[in-house]
Amino acid sequence: MPKYLLLKHYRGGPAPHRPIPPMDQWAPEDVEAHMAFLRHVGELLEKNGEFVDAQALTQEQTFVRYGGPDAAPVTSDGPLPETSDLVAGWYMIDVDSYERAVELAAYVSSEPGPGGEPMYEWIDIREVMSDAPASD
Repeated sequence: MPKYLLLKHYRGGPAPHRPIPPMDQWAPEDVEAHMAFLRHVGELLEKNGEFVDAQALTQEQTFVRYGGPDAAPVTSDGPLPETSDLVAGWYMIDVDSYERAVELAAYVSSEPGPGGEPMYEWIDIREVMSDAPASD
């Protein structure tokens, strides 16, 4: 069965369906309803045998690159990409088909936002590469 990564972005993707403020501006009950829905998705995936992993990420980040054979890694906390470029979290799923991955991504996209209204959030679907690409 193919594995897919369903990526949630802080505010990335094509034009949003409707404007939604950052989560730190939501009412506490809206944040709890949102997180409860995401936990529900994980439970549903586990029940269906499709769950591999799910994580939420903070906005804090550090860029690291190789410094050379005789140097320490180079790190930087800026300049940073826009927050909209950052991954907020993911579900790793193991499903029968791409169509099932799309179905699950659409369900995640229905997560509640402020006022309990569906967010219609864009979910980025990426298939996990099972083999290295063939070289010609």
